Amino acid sequence: MAMLQKEQWMQIHVLKAQGLSLREIARHLGVSRNTVTRYLASQDVPRYKQREPRPTKLDPFHTYIVERMQAAAPDTIAAPALLRELRALGYEGQLRSIQAFMKAHKPAPAPDPIVRFETEPGRQMQCDFVVFRRGSNPLYAFTATLGFSRWRWARFATNEKAETLIACHHALFETLGGVPREILYDNARTIVLERDAYGKGEHRWHPGLLDLAKRYSFMPRLCQPYRARTKGKIERFHRYLRGNFYVPLSSWLKQSGMLLDVETANAEVGKWLRDVANQRVHPVTGAPPASLFEERERDTLRKLPGFATPLPVASPAARPATPSSLSLQHPLSVYQQLLTEVRA
Repeated sequence: MAMLQKEQWMQIHVLKAQGLSLREIARHLGVSRNTVTRYLASQDVPRYKQREPRPTKLDPFHTYIVERMQAAAPDTIAAPALLRELRALGYEGQLRSIQAFMKAHKPAPAPDPIVRFETEPGRQMQCDFVVFRRGSNPLYAFTATLGFSRWRWARFATNEKAETLIACHHALFETLGGVPREILYDNARTIVLERDAYGKGEHRWHPGLLDLAKRYSFMPRLCQPYRARTKGKIERFHRYLRGNFYVPLSSWLKQSGMLLDVETANAEVGKWLRDVANQRVHPVTGAPPASLFEERERDTLRKLPGFATPLPVASPAARPATPSSLSLQHPLSVYQQLLTEVRA
């Protein structure tokens, strides 16, 4: 229950920061306006004493109702009809209790066909980790794609731990210069600890993500499990990043007897994003992501909070001039020339 309170507290503060009224927040989250007011007045999660669930008049009839619902499928049996049956069996409760129970145990609908999902400027960003290499020299990338403009961003790392996820968000928002209203994630343990923990769509989020969402005033969302196509924009970017950045760069270094490391990957990916990925005309929008972002999306993002002090992160377009990095100049210069000719 405490985690549910924390998640509702975060959502209420985020929606208020996004400009919704108390009435709109209450309607959006299905809570009372008194709850909204109480949570907004608290700078920390309200604490309540745990209560044991009370037995209800409907408890003895749960199995009967479920069996009747299953027998009626694929049709839906009406709650008033069930009330008449339960009255004959001795039920003395109210119709609304039956309706609430039936709603909670309604079979999941058949999946809808996949359709392209577009969002208005500033509304949604999709984020995820992608694995390039495991083992003793692992290489991951945290990636982001804005839903409207398709503006892309990536930062390489040696792991996908919670602290790495948070540091990457700080760097992402600083580079972006703002924050979208919601971010769509996969079902990783650093994002969500338990789906539908408190009911359909009421997830138990990772505490680090909750704090991050509250700090930057964005709403976290989850894609449907085992259906990566629900976040297809970021999945397509993963394929593009692998085929047009990682494979060409790592193969050039391999020919010189070197392994692509995090420092080199981050030094090069900033330039690739600026000069190639965000300049390529997108086949769906018909415009380069950088142009569409500057012209129609940048001003719709929420401003960075004044109290947000990002964790120190290395610039994606800068690389220390060490002897090892200087030795890479020749293969990388050839690689960069190749990049300007790559199109996907």
